Amino acid sequence: MIVDLPSTTTVDISKRLVRLRSDTGSMALTRVLTLVVVVDESDADAAIETANDASRQHPCRIIVVVIANRRGAARLDGQIRIGGDAGASEVVVLRLYGPLASHGRSVVTPLLLADAPIVAWWPTEPPKDPAHDPIGQMAQRRVTDVSRSKGAPRGPLARLAATYSPGDTDLSWSRVTLWRALLTAALDQAPFEPVVSVTVTGASDSPSATLLAGWLAKRLRCPVTLVPSRQGSGIISVRLDRPGGPLDLVRPQNGTTATLSQPGRPERTIALPPRSDAECLADELRRLDPDEVYADALRESLASVVHSRRTSSEAQRKGLSPSVAEARADAARIRRETKVGASAAMVNAPMPKKDDDPAQVKEAAARKLDKARAKRKKSS
Repeated sequence: MIVDLPSTTTVDISKRLVRLRSDTGSMALTRVLTLVVVVDESDADAAIETANDASRQHPCRIIVVVIANRRGAARLDGQIRIGGDAGASEVVVLRLYGPLASHGRSVVTPLLLADAPIVAWWPTEPPKDPAHDPIGQMAQRRVTDVSRSKGAPRGPLARLAATYSPGDTDLSWSRVTLWRALLTAALDQAPFEPVVSVTVTGASDSPSATLLAGWLAKRLRCPVTLVPSRQGSGIISVRLDRPGGPLDLVRPQNGTTATLSQPGRPERTIALPPRSDAECLADELRRLDPDEVYADALRESLASVVHSRRTSSEAQRKGLSPSVAEARADAARIRRETKVGASAAMVNAPMPKKDDDPAQVKEAAARKLDKARAKRKKSS
C-alpha cells in the first residue's frame, strides 16, 4: 500500500501513520531501529529498494529524505509505504523542496521511533564529515559508500580517514567480508608459515581493494602492494608470499567462483560471488557498536599500502601476482574432473534388482553391519 501526502507536514504524516497502524495492525511496535536514508531524487527508487531488501533481516522504520529541489518555495511532500511495498518495514518518504532541503534533521526528528537506535545511510555521495552532519549527529551508526563517489577512491577514503568517528563505516568495507573470511580460513591451515609480503590486484576505482589491502597490512604486519587493474574489474586476486611458496586467491573479473592454490595442497574452487548492496547494508545494520577493524583498515590503507605503477598484466607477466588466465583454466579443469568423477560414480553404482524386496535388502544390510562390528570387536 502506498499513501501519497502532497504538501503536507510531519504532524499530518504522524497522524496518518497512527491511523494506518490501527487499520492494518501493529506495524511499528516490533521495529528494532530507525534507518534514515539521505539521497537525491534520481537515486531514491534504487535506495528504497535496497533498504527494503535489507529490512527483511532487520525490521525497522525507514525514513527516506529526498533532496528534490533546493529552488522555489519550501514544501514537504510525503509518502507512506506499508505491506508489500515496504519489505518488512514501514517506509516514510519525505521530499524536501526549497529552503526546507537544508533542514532534513528538523523534518526527520518527529518521525523517529522512540527509544530505538538510529542508523544514517548515504547511498551515493557521502558528506564531508558524516559524524558532524546534522542527520549524522543523531545516529549511532553512519553508513557511507565511497564507491559511488566521483573520481578516484583515494580522495574520498582520505576524507573518511581524516574525519573518522566511532560508528562510521562504509559499504565498500562490507563488500570484502567474504574475501577476508576465505583468506583467514586459509591461513588457519598448515603450513603455519609467516607471510612475508602481500600483493592485492584490484580495479583502480575500487575502494574495496584498497581497504582489503589496508586490512592485510594491519593484520599481517608485512609489506602490502596494491596493483591496479582496469576500472570496473573489482578485486581480482590476492597473493600471500610465504617461505614455502605463495598462497593465491584469484577471482576473474565478473566471476562468481575463485580458485585457491597453495604449495602441497590440491587447487580448489570456492564460491565467491559479488555481494549486493542489500546484503552489505544488512550486515551494517546487524551491529551498532564501533567497527574498530574497519577503522584500522581505513587508516592503514592510506599509511602503509604501496600503490604499484605496474598494471595487472605487467605484474602477472613478471610473476608478482597470480595469472588470471591460469586460474580460469584451472577452475575449468576442476569442474570437468568433478563432473567426470560424479558421472563415473553414478555408472558404477549397483542397481537394485526388480525382484528385490526393500525390507529384505534393508535386513541384509543390517546383518552385514552386525557381522562387521562383531569382527572388529573380536580382533580388538
